[in-house]
Amino acid sequence: MTIEHIAMYVKDLEAARAFFERYLGAISNQLYHNPKTGFRSYFLSFGGGARLELMSKPDTVEQTPALTRMGYIHVAFSLGSARKVDELTARLRADGYAVVSGPRTTGDGYYESCVVGVEGNQIELTV
Repeated sequence: MTIEHIAMYVKDLEAARAFFERYLGAISNQLYHNPKTGFRSYFLSFGGGARLELMSKPDTVEQTPALTRMGYIHVAFSLGSARKVDELTARLRADGYAVVSGPRTTGDGYYESCVVGVEGNQIELTV
């Protein structure tokens, strides 16, 4: 069994798509729009199999993001090397995104950093 995709609602669908394309090399499908419900979505592919679905809908309830809340907390991307983790972390920091940890080797042996990305969602970058 594999994870096929995860999904997240966002306020600004185009900005969220651009973030994942710009920083993480996502390839997007064409916009899906259901005019009856106002639902819009993109599926983003990253080359490893699992996909990220970005969704928006006019009646979605907004929550204040908290980095230590119950439920799903981050999405992790394997970049292939510590050097790539360092480089992308530095790039995101320079572009104004908050780095909340790392780059570092964690107690369980992961080399990672965590960045608050688009719309307050935490992104983990790892080898």
